[in-house]
Amino acid sequence: MAVSDKVLGGAMMAAAVTIFIYYTSWAILVPFFDASSPIHAWFPPREWAVRLPAFILVVGLSAIGGFIGYTVIKENQKQAQKAKLRAA
Repeated sequence: MAVSDKVLGGAMMAAAVTIFIYYTSWAILVPFFDASSPIHAWFPPREWAVRLPAFILVVGLSAIGGFIGYTVIKENQKQAQKAKLRAA
């Protein structure tokens, strides 16, 4: 199983590096090219360089907050159930 973990980790690392290079060139390098350059056709409009990460951040933080809230509620229910059993 260790080999498949290494393959999965390598694939995830390759994906992360590819996304990083694409985003960095989109957000930092493309503005230096002339607007008529064919390089601009490879990238979405520049305002999405801010909107997309902001959306991902909001969704990620909401998921983390939801998970923490769900965990706290479940733990309180378990503690209430234990307290009921002790009192009975």
